Amino acid sequence: MNDTNMPSTVLDRLSGALDALSPQARKAATYVLENPADVGVSTVREIAQAAQVTPNTVMRMARAAGFDGYDDFRAPFRAAIRSGAASFPDRARWLQDVAGAGALGGLYADMITSALQNIEETFANITEPQLTAAAKAIWAARRVFTLGVGVNNSNARNFTYLASTGMVDFHAIPRPGSSPIDDLAWADGRDVLIAITCKPYRTEVVEAVHLAREQGMTIIALSDSPASPIIRASDHGFVLAADTPQFFPSSVSTIALLETLLSFVIAVASPEIVERVETFHARRHRLGIYEEPQS
Repeated sequence: MNDTNMPSTVLDRLSGALDALSPQARKAATYVLENPADVGVSTVREIAQAAQVTPNTVMRMARAAGFDGYDDFRAPFRAAIRSGAASFPDRARWLQDVAGAGALGGLYADMITSALQNIEETFANITEPQLTAAAKAIWAARRVFTLGVGVNNSNARNFTYLASTGMVDFHAIPRPGSSPIDDLAWADGRDVLIAITCKPYRTEVVEAVHLAREQGMTIIALSDSPASPIIRASDHGFVLAADTPQFFPSSVSTIALLETLLSFVIAVASPEIVERVETFHARRHRLGIYEEPQS
């Protein structure tokens, strides 16, 4: 976390009060201004120790900046972490701090709220024609490659697994022992790349998208900002809301959007897809993959 990630009004207020503070309070304020990431995850004693002042000095600093006390002063910094305006380690430390303070009920509520808000915000900005256009591109493609690394690797593979029950030539990349750019070596304008990455954007995904663009592929991008490099390079871009108290971006809206996109693909597909799905599952029953009910 850096200054631009914190509520600017808090830091501006503290900076403006600097000259009026006592030398010790100024020392505490200077530490906060130089290390804002520490505030949201530290107690008053921890900040005092780091700044080499007393806890009472930190309290006086907070009041001089217009707050009732340290907890009131720290609240905007904690809110910034909850909203995702923090580095992964800062957010992990915040989770530990919440647990240590016995505030898991609040964390539980925050997780539920963020999940619901992410779904609502994501779909509020996506239209039926957008989904239809992307779905038609997928159905018309010769091959479809779904790319996700890190936390999004499982999301990409789950989408590919579900799609493969009714469609052929769906490939989750990178394949084991390979790289995305190698997996796309023979792809061209007849193929589709579905790419997923959220801040901090993974370089291998961004590079693969630019390569796919050069090769004439149709690109469907899922990311968390209209300014995302893969959204800007895409033919069909979908902006996800991924805020969460957790220290990785939330996958809730990613999964929901992929499931919705797949339902649109099935809806726009030719009737043969129904027969394919039926054949796929009949084969599974025949091979004993499912536990059959006892007669």
